[in-house]
Formats: sequence, structure tokens, C-alpha cells
Amino acid sequence: MSQMVDRIDDYGRAAWLGLMVVAFILFWPAGLALLAFLIWSGRMGCGGRMGWGDEARRERFERKMERMREKFNAWGGGPEGHACKPGAKSGFAPSGNRAFDEYRAETLRRLEQEAQDFHGFLDQLRMAKDKSEFDQFMTERRNRPAGSAEPQPPANPNIG
Repeated sequence: MSQMVDRIDDYGRAAWLGLMVVAFILFWPAGLALLAFLIWSGRMGCGGRMGWGDEARRERFERKMERMREKFNAWGGGPEGHACKPGAKSGFAPSGNRAFDEYRAETLRRLEQEAQDFHGFLDQLRMAKDKSEFDQFMTERRNRPAGSAEPQPPANPNIG
């Protein structure tokens, strides 16, 4: 029971409120009991029993952080093998199947290469657009009458 409460605590007040609303919709006495529990335990910050204060919250927060640290390390984000470090294959823990791990690493490498190629393509498109706009500006500037001291605003085709 306490593991379930801790897991819901990890999601915060919104999870407790959502659970309470669902309990009220499905079976109103359960919703009422959940509301009483939330008020009594101090999870909603209104009232509460004695002794469930800063110390218990700190312990719960530390447990939550420890679970998150374990999950982070399991994904390869910990000090022993971070995906961003040179020589790291991926940010995922090994699955135990070498063929799958090699396939996953190759697929991730290919996707990263495609992403780099796509960003290069976008840079080329931006450069071409900028060059086209600059060439248009220079052409309009050259075609301006010689006696005109003020620059003429470019014609906007969107104004109708």
C-alpha cells in the first residue's frame, strides 16, 4: 500500500486530485474516503496529523530522487556510461541480446546521420533564400531612379 502511495506522490498533487475525481465518479464513498485521507495526511497542504511534517517529506523526496537516479543510471545516463561521453554506444542499457543491441546502435547511428544531413539541407535552403532576397534588394536598388534620395519600399504582393 505504501509503495502505491509513494508512486502516486511521485506524480504530485495533480495525480491525487485526478484519482479523487475518478473515485467520486465511480463510487462516491471511495472519493470521500480518499479526500479524507488526503486532508489527514497533509498531502494537500491543509491540516494534517502531527508528526507528518518536514522530516517525512524530506525522506519521501530522498526516496523519490533515489528512484529517479536509478532509472537515469539504467538508461545509461549515470556516471558509468553516459550516452554523450566519447565512446559510448547509446543512451540505452544493454538488452542482453547482442544482435538486437548492434541493430539498435546501427539504427541510432543512421538516424543521427540523417538528422545531420537534414539540418545541412535546411541550412542550404536558408542560405539560398537569403541570397535570393539579397539579390532582389540589390536589383531594386540599382533600378531606383538616380534623383531619388529616399529608398523605395519593396512592393509587397500580400497587400491587396
